[in-house]
Amino acid sequence: MLRKTCAGLTILLLAAPAIALAQERPRIPPDNAKKLSEIIAKVEQRQDFHYVGDVEWSEEGYYDVTYYTTDKAKVEIKYNAVSGEPQ
Repeated sequence: MLRKTCAGLTILLLAAPAIALAQERPRIPPDNAKKLSEIIAKVEQRQDFHYVGDVEWSEEGYYDVTYYTTDKAKVEIKYNAVSGEPQ
């Protein structure tokens, strides 16, 4: 029983730095990011745009925008948060 407890503690101690690093990544857009409203305005100007279905922030530095066209097609585009341009 003591060996299992020691093994569990060892694994926890080895994983702690990885957990700490994962928490240090920004969970919000950077200070120099375009306003989300500006990016959505670009999406709304796309041909055959009908409505925005979903917007998600990715910690990798982009907005993942899902919208639908007038013919009900689903479109997913990644927009760079800083440049405001599609990736």
